[in-house]
Amino acid sequence: MKIRDIRAVGLRGATPAGGWEEELTQEDVVHTLVAVHTDEGVVGVGSVFTSEALVQAALEVLSPLLAGEEATEPERVSERLHRSTFWLGRGGAITHTISGVDTALWDILGKVTGQPVGRLLGGRYRQRVRPYASLLMEEPEALAEHLRRLADGGWTAFKIGWGPFGRVSSALDERIVAAARDAVGPDALLMVDAGGSDSGWTNGYKWALRTARMLDDHDVAWFEEPLSPDALADYAALRRAAPVPIAGGEVLTRRQSFHPWIEAGCFDIVQPDVTKVGGLSEQRRIGWAAHDHGLRLIPHGWNTAIGLAADLHLASALPETDLVEYVTGSPYVDDITTTPWRLDADGMLAVPDRPGLGVDLDPESLGRYADASALLRP
Repeated sequence: MKIRDIRAVGLRGATPAGGWEEELTQEDVVHTLVAVHTDEGVVGVGSVFTSEALVQAALEVLSPLLAGEEATEPERVSERLHRSTFWLGRGGAITHTISGVDTALWDILGKVTGQPVGRLLGGRYRQRVRPYASLLMEEPEALAEHLRRLADGGWTAFKIGWGPFGRVSSALDERIVAAARDAVGPDALLMVDAGGSDSGWTNGYKWALRTARMLDDHDVAWFEEPLSPDALADYAALRRAAPVPIAGGEVLTRRQSFHPWIEAGCFDIVQPDVTKVGGLSEQRRIGWAAHDHGLRLIPHGWNTAIGLAADLHLASALPETDLVEYVTGSPYVDDITTTPWRLDADGMLAVPDRPGLGVDLDPESLGRYADASALLRP
């Protein structure tokens, strides 16, 4: 089965707020879907956390390398793409685009073999995964009300991030976290994301250590991106000194970028994003490298329904990956597939058990945000 065509369409019209200093509008395109079409009519779909313009430009480079390639060999094909583009943007938009292609090829392999992707990734350690509701911080009262609504809807794990945290005062930071803990109760998981990859982030090691001690007082499960994403030495020092687990790595791409951070002891939790890091092939290898160093991989998942499906399959195939990120309120997660995501009575999501990624795009719903016909037509 050979690759015949690769297409990409950007999602616009309902892009959720990102919390960044250069804030997004609903019309901004930061999520792009990729479809790989084969000569036998099987189509696989992937997701890229990059603008459509950059994905289309990357495909001008990648498409000639993909034309006629075997569509059921995702790891080999993706590795060829990485090696063939060392000098053309290693780690940037080309790597991001390879992420979508790789995930689409895993989707194809699953459909052809009749197996869910998680089983093809090595086996299924679990059939359900606990999602955590991921939302931006607000002033304490508004945030608490938002969290209470989510808890009433069955969510049992929450991550709050960005917004005013670390940007106004330490007193406000603690009020926000205290209000969040009070809203979700003592038994829920609560994580805090400082958003150190924001372009305007200025806080350093001493702020991060003081804040980590405060978060420990409120039983926070991990402290995410407390430092600039290039501060490797400070991350290593913070992880040794902080009383709470330290998480990060969402901006890193390819497994080779993670190895120095893992080996330097920077993280308790590594967070590659399947839509940026190189796809499921790279994410799985990072997961096992983390496992070999006594760490956990919990995927960064500020993405789409396709990215969430990929994360669920990966979580089923790694022994310690028992959580996935779920951006609440995003139509790109909730509204573009034929079957919506549903929490079960325990606040868990079932790992799709149909062949491939196990989710189908709904052309009519997708058409509200993208040119669905351009992506999916034969």
